[in-house]
Amino acid sequence: MKLMTLIGLAAGFCTTAAFLPQVIKTWKSKSTKDLSLGLYSIFCTGIQLWLIYGIMITDLPIILANAITLILAVSILFFKLTIKN
Repeated sequence: MKLMTLIGLAAGFCTTAAFLPQVIKTWKSKSTKDLSLGLYSIFCTGIQLWLIYGIMITDLPIILANAITLILAVSILFFKLTIKN
C-alpha cells in the first residue's frame, strides 16, 4: 500500500474517531440541548458530498472515512431531531 494511501487512512481514522465520544455521550445522556442543529445538518450534507466525491474518484481513504463519519454524524442528527430536551 502506498504511503499516500496510508496517510489518508490514518487521517480519516482520526477525524472519524473524533465523533465517537459525542455519539456515546449523546446516547448515554439522552441530551442534545447543547448541539447545533444547523451545524450537524450542514456537516452531514458536506460529508455526503465528500463521500460522493470519493466514490467518483475511487479514493478508498475518502470513501471509508466519509461513509463512517456520515453514519456517526447522522446518528447525532437523528438524536437531535428526536430527543426532546
